[in-house]
Amino acid sequence: MAAYFVKAAVHRLAGRPARAEAVLREAGIDPAWLDEPRRRVPAESVTRLWLLLTEELGDEFFAFDSRGMPRGTFAMICRSVLHEPDLGRALRQCLAGFNLFLGDIRAELETRGNRAAIVLENRIQDPAIRGVAEEIYLSMVIGVACWLVGRRLNLDHTRFGHPQPPHGAEPLLWGPWIQFNAERTEVAFSAAQLSLPLIRNFAQLKQFLRHAPEGVVVRFRNRSGLAADVYRRLKSSPELDWPSQTQMAGQVAMSESAFRRQLEREGFSYQAIKHEVRKALAFDYLNDSSLSITEIAIRCGFQEPSAFHRAFRQWTGMSPGRYRTGLVAG
Repeated sequence: MAAYFVKAAVHRLAGRPARAEAVLREAGIDPAWLDEPRRRVPAESVTRLWLLLTEELGDEFFAFDSRGMPRGTFAMICRSVLHEPDLGRALRQCLAGFNLFLGDIRAELETRGNRAAIVLENRIQDPAIRGVAEEIYLSMVIGVACWLVGRRLNLDHTRFGHPQPPHGAEPLLWGPWIQFNAERTEVAFSAAQLSLPLIRNFAQLKQFLRHAPEGVVVRFRNRSGLAADVYRRLKSSPELDWPSQTQMAGQVAMSESAFRRQLEREGFSYQAIKHEVRKALAFDYLNDSSLSITEIAIRCGFQEPSAFHRAFRQWTGMSPGRYRTGLVAG
């Protein structure tokens, strides 16, 4: 995970530098790493740091919020949503739980025709922690949602109300269309996903909570997994000259069955990752005004421009041309 995240996490210990250094070293993190914005910190070290800071601060949200999340809050929220019949009602109950405890970050679930969005209101003024607090909040909520339905929530559009962090955007996490310095922070997705049934029970919840909330966020944001590796390999391949699943498994030195199982554990399939790459490429190409919509459709693997138009409308609710016009206007 990015070092800027770790630096923000220890902000409440800024007045006690000796204690901050001790906690970092106990977690296996060199304090010097925090001065390297692009440095990646091992996921297991971030997990240890989260647990140590929760113990130190008595807060499961790094004391980002003026009211905070006392220990046990996350488990209470998770228990409150488990009896809901579908994802939409579970998300609303989950956000209501966070709203009950937090005072500076509030969120609502909005539906807009065939789109849905989790919309944040953030009253945190400190720019050093404002953006990270939003990302961690959304990682918690989306991580719970994914666990409840046993699959990833496919995000189409994410707007962040803070500047782009040093490590850049992460489309495998936040969807292919990511904006920074937006008027407000929100994540948007197909409203059809709100009808997904919950598949978890209380016995599974007990196991889930053994490594939460830190495990939820770290797994959600970990870029060193197999899915992230496959995504980067496909994204860098020229002209959609993509290997088959068998060939890709060979490239990462795995059997095809082990490759498939590991992707499933991370909430993906090979086909789903290819779809995410096509979406990301479409947005990249639309930023290049020298390419026509027809050329972009071909480069993204669509046999007909009309198929690309239909797919893009499903992703964004608008045509590729209207999206490009918005880029120029912006």
